[in-house]
Amino acid sequence: MRYTITGDNLQLVNIEFSPEESIYSHGGAMAYMTGNISMDAKMRGGLGGGLKRMMTGKSFFTVSYKASGGEGIAGFGGNLPGKIMALDIGDGEWLCQRESFLVAEDSVDMDIAFQKKLRSAFFGGEGYILQRIHGEGTAFIHAAGDFTVVELKEGQQYKVSTSHAVAWEKSVDYSISTTGSLKSALFAGEGLFVTTLTGPGKIVIQSLSLQDLAYALHPHMPKPRRSGSSFSLGSSK
Repeated sequence: MRYTITGDNLQLVNIEFSPEESIYSHGGAMAYMTGNISMDAKMRGGLGGGLKRMMTGKSFFTVSYKASGGEGIAGFGGNLPGKIMALDIGDGEWLCQRESFLVAEDSVDMDIAFQKKLRSAFFGGEGYILQRIHGEGTAFIHAAGDFTVVELKEGQQYKVSTSHAVAWEKSVDYSISTTGSLKSALFAGEGLFVTTLTGPGKIVIQSLSLQDLAYALHPHMPKPRRSGSSFSLGSSK
């Protein structure tokens, strides 16, 4: 499988694959494909697999793609301004934000994982469920903003705003910890809890979280006029 990632902040991953290869994505991720590609909705992993995908915000079925009569090309994109990143899974495993999975080779599996501690769910801001990507091959993830990839050394530690932690290798230890005093949380605007990531292993950090993007857009969303019969952009005068 060969691929290119095109675009800046509204990216596509363009995958070129042979008839012997098969790839799959969640529903709605495909942007285009050549005419010799067939696609088929599948309940990957059976009923249990479908229910697990729904818990991470994805569709019950996955979509499988195969080419016939030569190589095929298909493009996949995310549903928000941001980046796409290839993960070389190998024999390893990655933990990711619950909605970050985009597309992968058929030899890669997407499952779910749970935060180690309940307080991670209550205070971390990203919920109790993570995506677990494992197997052999390449998978692609996407998230808002730009990405910074850091390879942590043994014992090296990063404290990341929980909503900005996109993915990390299984070898990285993670936990939720406090940032400081309650006064700092109330008046500094940085929140009381962060995700603490301890190496060794790679971590992926995003510059803009989906939560922050939603907060920024909210004041500009259409609002009903006083008559209640139509909508206007921004605040009404």
